[in-house]
Amino acid sequence: MFGLGEKRTAETFPVSRTEAEWRATLPPEAFRVLRQHGTERPGTSPLNAEKRAGTFACAGCGNPLFESAAKYESGTGWPSFFRPIEGAVATRSDRSLFMVRTEVHCARCGGHLGHVFPDGPRPTGERYCMNGVAMAFQPAEGAAE
Repeated sequence: MFGLGEKRTAETFPVSRTEAEWRATLPPEAFRVLRQHGTERPGTSPLNAEKRAGTFACAGCGNPLFESAAKYESGTGWPSFFRPIEGAVATRSDRSLFMVRTEVHCARCGGHLGHVFPDGPRPTGERYCMNGVAMAFQPAEGAAE
C-alpha cells in the first residue's frame, strides 16, 4: 500500500504480535484493514450509526481511541471524529494510490485505522475518517441500548 519504490520502515509498538498471531486473533476483514492497511467499503460498518455514549477502541489491542462526544456524521460512510484521545493514535505519511494522505494508526499496536483530513468541524477542523472494522465500541456504564 505504498508508493512505487517506497518501503515501510520497521516500527515497534508496545503491543507486538507475529502475523500468524494477528491472523489467529482477528476476524479476516479486521486483519485486512488493521494489519494490511485495507479499507472497508463505505456504509458497511454498524459503528457509523453508533450514537450511544462510550469509547471507540482499537479492535486489535483494545486501546481507547476516540470518545463518542468527538464523533460526528461526516456523510462519508465511515465513522468520523474530530479529535482522538490524547496519545491514542499516531500518524504517518501515506503515499499510496498516487496521492499523499495522512494515515492514522493505533499508537499501541500500530494497527491501521484510517486517515485524517483537514476538512472537519470545529473545534479542530480535522476529520478522522476511520474504518469501523478496525474499532470496537465500548458503551459507557448506564448508556441506553
